[in-house]
Amino acid sequence: MSRLMEQANIIGGACIMVLAGIFGQYWFLFLGFLALNIADWLSGWQVAVMNHESSSSKGAKGVLKKVWYWVIIGIAFFIGFSFEEMGRKLNLPLGFMPLVGWFVLANYLVNEIRSIVENLVLMGIDIPEFFIKGLDVSARLIERGANGELPKEVGKNENH
Repeated sequence: MSRLMEQANIIGGACIMVLAGIFGQYWFLFLGFLALNIADWLSGWQVAVMNHESSSSKGAKGVLKKVWYWVIIGIAFFIGFSFEEMGRKLNLPLGFMPLVGWFVLANYLVNEIRSIVENLVLMGIDIPEFFIKGLDVSARLIERGANGELPKEVGKNENH
């Protein structure tokens, strides 16, 4: 049994190392987004089955939609980091540009969670009202932050 645990630890460590190498120190956010993609697709499929509306073409469209989310996130991070580098070369203050990718990811994270919650409500699962309101507040704050409208004390982050 201990040999199995050692192998699991090695495999788990290798996976985390690869994810960190690809996605950086915040790899867990991307892994979380993938998990939310899967949960949203599965919960949407469950609702479709319950309503006798499931079809393989609808399921394929859902998967394809999730793939395009990842493409948009990749483009947003590419643009952000590219413009930051160009700003350095051109001596322009573009150091904020990587935030574009983070705002896009944050927006999609909230939207995936909202979609899962909607599906769960359609399945008859009780969702606490404060959770739904918290998601609404988060979505508004992300939107305001992306538009540069947050007050200084809300937007402070010592870990940027």
